[in-house]
Amino acid sequence: MTYQPKVYRKQGGDELVVASGGVINVETGGILKANGTQAAFVADVATTGTYATDDDAIVAAINSLKTALVGAGIMAAS
Repeated sequence: MTYQPKVYRKQGGDELVVASGGVINVETGGILKANGTQAAFVADVATTGTYATDDDAIVAAINSLKTALVGAGIMAAS
């Protein structure tokens, strides 16, 4: 019988794989970084005031979130 871990480095060591059922658990105080930088802060979107009535403000908030995800390497740029 062989042991097959669900989280492992591919041969050559250039890629970390999380197979089906595998988990990466970032404990309290842990941080994920892309190229040495943590994802940018994205402010909460209020449900009253500007965001409740201004479509442009809502679009700006969504775009800020998208930019943070792309910057962290979580989402592709295009």
